[in-house]
Amino acid sequence: MHAVLIHEVIGYNKLLGVISRSLSDMMKALKDSDVMSSNMELMALSLFNNTVPDMWKSKAYPSMKPLASWVLDLLQRIRFLQGWISKGIPPVFWISGFFFPQSFLTGTLQDYARRFGQAIETVEFDFEVLVKPVSEITEMPTTGCYIYGLFLEGARWNNMAGRLTESKPMELHTEMPVIWLIPKANRKLPTCIVYLCPIYRTLSQAGTLFPTGLSSNYLTALELPTDHCQRHWIKRGVALICALDH
Repeated sequence: MHAVLIHEVIGYNKLLGVISRSLSDMMKALKDSDVMSSNMELMALSLFNNTVPDMWKSKAYPSMKPLASWVLDLLQRIRFLQGWISKGIPPVFWISGFFFPQSFLTGTLQDYARRFGQAIETVEFDFEVLVKPVSEITEMPTTGCYIYGLFLEGARWNNMAGRLTESKPMELHTEMPVIWLIPKANRKLPTCIVYLCPIYRTLSQAGTLFPTGLSSNYLTALELPTDHCQRHWIKRGVALICALDH
């Protein structure tokens, strides 16, 4: 987790550096003390239209938010990291706040593998959805980690039944409860009916294709208990989303 934190800080520092320099150059250009380049003109147009400038996007994490919401989200992400640095590892991780969430998931598996002397190739995540809200969780689990900040699209989670159920009328997205990611070596498949629910970073569910065949917008898939078959939820496009577009 120490390596994950350093990786996150480096990523956000690069982004903040680009934002700081570009805004400084913009102010100089507006005061006629510097030349207004084509890049500065494009950035000024983006700021006017409440969209994230391309020069910021190129150094940032995937996001579909407008500029105002994007800035508030960035500040919340930085506060999350600052709390981690000053207070130590948090009891619950805000999965949506990571610059590189894939590295966080891999780091969690590696911690378990080293702790129990298991080969990393044999370790996979088991999943458990908790009833307890984030505010009441004050301690880390004995193994694995708690995560929050995900949203369900096309369905909702029924806490009473502990099952994936149909969305309510006019309900596009619902907040997913805290999930316990439990690393296990040589994990056996669940015996109950589950839906292999994919996790995407943004609502577009599209990204750059890696050589491994996975998308940059795809994180992993969670096995959510359900009373319906896979096809039932696939037709509804059910997925977990890290960040919405507002």
